[in-house]
Order: sequence, then structure tokens, then C-alpha cells
Amino acid sequence: MSGYRIKPWEELTIRDDYMFKLIMSRKRICKQMLERILHIEIEDIHYLETEKSVSVRYHSKGVRLDVYVKDDAGTVYNIEMQVRKPEGDGLSKRTRYYQSMMDADLLASGADYDSLNPTIIIFICPFDPFDTGRYLYTFENRCVEDTDLRLQDDARKIFLNTKGTIGEIDSSIKAFLQYVDGVLTADRFVQEIDEEIQKVKMIEGEAVGYMTYEMKMKEERKEGMRDVLHIIPLLGKNLPLEEIAKKTGCTIEYLRQLKAVIPAANNGVS
Repeated sequence: MSGYRIKPWEELTIRDDYMFKLIMSRKRICKQMLERILHIEIEDIHYLETEKSVSVRYHSKGVRLDVYVKDDAGTVYNIEMQVRKPEGDGLSKRTRYYQSMMDADLLASGADYDSLNPTIIIFICPFDPFDTGRYLYTFENRCVEDTDLRLQDDARKIFLNTKGTIGEIDSSIKAFLQYVDGVLTADRFVQEIDEEIQKVKMIEGEAVGYMTYEMKMKEERKEGMRDVLHIIPLLGKNLPLEEIAKKTGCTIEYLRQLKAVIPAANNGVS
């Protein structure tokens, strides 16, 4: 991890993970963002935790959600700033993973599966995730044979594309997408976000919090690499995945995923 560079506090923008979470922790901004993206009115939102590490997880580290909130009607939202474009269908698979984590977390909190909260996962992308030029991509589960028939599982995935040129979206959201790409317009909502960023940059305690956060992330990356290096030899010994799971605290599903992406672990392990 010697090549890991911590970006100076004064250089942070809305695209940076820490700053995005910090600004979205301002209820008035987060609420307005959701209202403008979805064209709805929300009376109030409640933070289930910003940068929540979901408690029910496939492996010991869990998954961090950038912004995790619930509105007064019970809909649960996850908003992510996705700066890098994964290869292949990695981004789509990530939404599936986040959905499973959110559902598991909601079930762990006492909900029955038939009363699961509606969920909306929103990815803000400074790239076109599907290369068709749309500002906005909204996905729901529908019947292949009859596309008018929706599954009614109350799960939506939305991708916002800063490179979009096609489709109608809220003017302030369009200005926000420009802002993510480094262009500050006169839009009032974007001006409010930019002013908030400049304000927090003047707070010494926030700068200290950022450095503490980055050092923690650096240590977790090191620890995660050590964990993987410990698991790979076990996978290569042809031990049952159940036994490796007991030794490491990882789940069988996580071990299967690790085995699939690391060739060194593929020595006949089943």
C-alpha cells in the first residue's frame, strides 16, 4: 500500500467519497436530491446511517453504503457516488449485491419478507454506464413475455450519467451532473451544495475527521489484503469450503466469489 496517496483536504470535490457522504449528511440537501431525481415530495428522511456497514453480510468486512436513508413513507434509499466504471457487467452485479445486503439488513431488523420496505438504489456515475447516452436509467423487474407486467417487488435501481444527452431530467439534477464533472453553474441547488463544501473545508475538525477516515481506510485495505493472502492457500489445499469458512469467519458464498476471481485459488476446490 506504499503507493496509496491521501488526497489533500482542500482538493476534495463532490466526486470524492468522503466529501459526498459529508454533504449528503445534510438532510436538506439529501432530501432535495431525492425529490428532484424522483419527481416526488418527501416530508422527511431519517438516516439509517451514513457510510453504514451493513450488519448482515457475506464476509466479515460487510459492505459500506455511502448514503442510507428512509423517508416518512417507508421507502429506503441508497445513494452511491460511483467514480470508476467496472469492467463488463460489474456495476449491474454491484447493485444486485447492494440490494441483497439491504434486504438482509431490513430482515435482520425484524421485518417479514412480505413486508419488506420499498428500496431505491441510486448510482451517480461520471461515465455512461450503458453507453446509450441517457441522463437517467431506471430499472425495475418486469415479465419478459409481457413487459407491461411488473413484478411488484418494490425494488428499483437508478443510474445517473454525467455524460448524458438524451432524456428529460430535473434542471437542477442536470446542473448537479455538470457539477460532478467540475462545472459550476448558477443553479441554486448546485450553488447550495458548493457553498456547503466551501464551508466545511474551513472547519478544522472536519479536516481532522477526513484524515482519520483515510488512515482507517488505508489500514482496512492492508488488513483486507492480509485476509485474502491468508485465505488463498486454504482454498488451494482442496479443503471443504465449510471448513475454510469456520477457520476464517467468511461465508461460503464469499469464498466461492473469491475462488472465482483469483486464479491461484482455483486448484480443484469445490
